[in-house]
Amino acid sequence: MIRVETAVDREIWDEFIKSHEESNFLQSFDFYEFHLARGKKVVRRLFYVDDEIKAAYAGVVETAKRGTYMAIAGGPIMDFKNKTLVKAVFDDIKTEGKNLGCAFVRVRPQLPLSDKSLKLMKDLGLKKAPMYLSVEYAGVLDLRKSEEEMLANASQGFRRKLRKAEKAEIIVETSTDPKIVKTFYELEVKHAKRQGFVAFSESFLTKQFEAFSKNDEVIMYTAKKDGEILAQNFMIFYGPEASYHYGVSSDLGTKYSAAPLLHMEAMREARRRGMIRYNLWGIVGLEEKSHRFYGVSEFKRSFGCDELKYTPAHDLVLKPAKYQLTKLVESTRKRIRHV
Repeated sequence: MIRVETAVDREIWDEFIKSHEESNFLQSFDFYEFHLARGKKVVRRLFYVDDEIKAAYAGVVETAKRGTYMAIAGGPIMDFKNKTLVKAVFDDIKTEGKNLGCAFVRVRPQLPLSDKSLKLMKDLGLKKAPMYLSVEYAGVLDLRKSEEEMLANASQGFRRKLRKAEKAEIIVETSTDPKIVKTFYELEVKHAKRQGFVAFSESFLTKQFEAFSKNDEVIMYTAKKDGEILAQNFMIFYGPEASYHYGVSSDLGTKYSAAPLLHMEAMREARRRGMIRYNLWGIVGLEEKSHRFYGVSEFKRSFGCDELKYTPAHDLVLKPAKYQLTKLVESTRKRIRHV
């Protein structure tokens, strides 16, 4: 018999999530503490079989004029081959979504993309979402390889940039103090204007950093030359994975190729923590040259990363009429934004 409980204990939750090699911060306890700090409703559910946790999922309720919905990024975490367990989990997701007045629940599991994973989503009654939920196509490095092996697999361009940064006598500083977010935000505003994207608010970034800093899960890496900030990386360390969450740089940072230096330092820290994976996150296909993330994708590929495609976001529709409006709005937005 499967018993379901709302999770309240961080240690119990994180012990289960971290025990799964595919997991990352998207299903961490503290990521949902961040959402609570934003005034959002969250759901954290644990599934027991004979008093042993066998599945879990966390979701956040997002409100929009076109319809309230629940987002479950990077979950549920469980053995997807256990059909009885899978059914119990998705039945619970449906019930929780209805109780919270959601028009639909959007799920992007940690399942690698395959015909089997797509069939599973279809068999569960889910429809492919018109918009992504978190990254669906990622560049990933295997930290079980040595630094020497990683550099051997990297492109000549990457190694050249790294040598350039080292010769420039760039200093790398680290901080776990949320006050560091102010400098990141100021640089992000300039970076966003230069690259043509909308910057996250300082409050949004600070609340995230605060949530993860309480349990030593975040580090801000800062590259400086002659006292001037060149680049900063907002890194999250959780379970088996180090995640390149956000990164910004100045024009001078680009000139001196500061970013590779920050990544190398973060990878060294991840190895010290016993992590097995360094997730560079979003990349796009080699053929998508008009995509706004094509340039940054080429930079990430220069690391020699493996390319991981997750099963894309799927929607569990609870209110068909409202969902149709969402589908129309999001499909249009995706086309306009080229994402």
